[in-house]
Amino acid sequence: MPTKSHKPEEVPPQSQTKDSHGKEHKMTPEPEVIRKNYKGSDKLKDKVAIITGGDSGIGRSIAVHFAREGAEVAIVYHENHKDAQETRKLVEKEGKECLLIAGDVGDEDFCKEVVRKVVEEFGRINVLVNNAGEQHPEKSLEEIDMSTMQRTFQTNIFSMFYLTKHALKHMSSGDSIVNCTSVTAYRGSQELLDYSSTKGAITAFTRSLSKNLASKGIRVNGVAPGPIWTPLIPSTFSEDKIKSFGKNTPLGRPGQPSEVAPSFVFLACDDASYMTGQVLHPNGGDIVNT
Repeated sequence: MPTKSHKPEEVPPQSQTKDSHGKEHKMTPEPEVIRKNYKGSDKLKDKVAIITGGDSGIGRSIAVHFAREGAEVAIVYHENHKDAQETRKLVEKEGKECLLIAGDVGDEDFCKEVVRKVVEEFGRINVLVNNAGEQHPEKSLEEIDMSTMQRTFQTNIFSMFYLTKHALKHMSSGDSIVNCTSVTAYRGSQELLDYSSTKGAITAFTRSLSKNLASKGIRVNGVAPGPIWTPLIPSTFSEDKIKSFGKNTPLGRPGQPSEVAPSFVFLACDDASYMTGQVLHPNGGDIVNT
């Protein structure tokens, strides 16, 4: 069950520099990575997984959950080396190897290099988690800087095309792809017009790619988190927004990465062997049209 630190009214003011990524080690409280009572059961034993945005937030939690379930992990991140090193320590604590790869997933050449390094290190790719993302709130369409908008699309959706394109050469029947979309793809967000648009594109990408790869036995699904306490929040929202963050959900609080990562585990493993083209919704109780 969530601890007191999960309650939105207890989240103190944050002092992070506003940028597109954020730093988990500067958050107060830091997000919960994995529940103490979460028991792995080899659901991903002998699997190799690539996780983009794996240095912090939901990505870090996915990496640790995957490791506890028996997977070797490669995390791809932009430039937050301190958080990435901490994620590696957490994965290694689970007895699994963690390969760190830093760079820009919005660059296709870099994505190709990621795949090369992972195959060179582990010999295969079984699970691809497209999780990296950035957001830049603006009050109106007129205030959105077009170069920033293009950057958001490069990071959030173009990267999925790039990395998936090159990873597929090393994937086969029984392997899986899990994409991170968002509740904003379904209900919209008045201050995240470009971000929400990329998340809508990710949902369509997931559904379309699932049909494209079904004959090859590669499953493609998605997860659409609601308001989750990650570094994106203090690095992009004002203190007032942070104080009320997640309070408008039926559960009345923001979620923790530890409450989202198990959805990725389920979709990545054989428990979801008859699911493809689907999206799970850990969002605090918001009912959305799927």
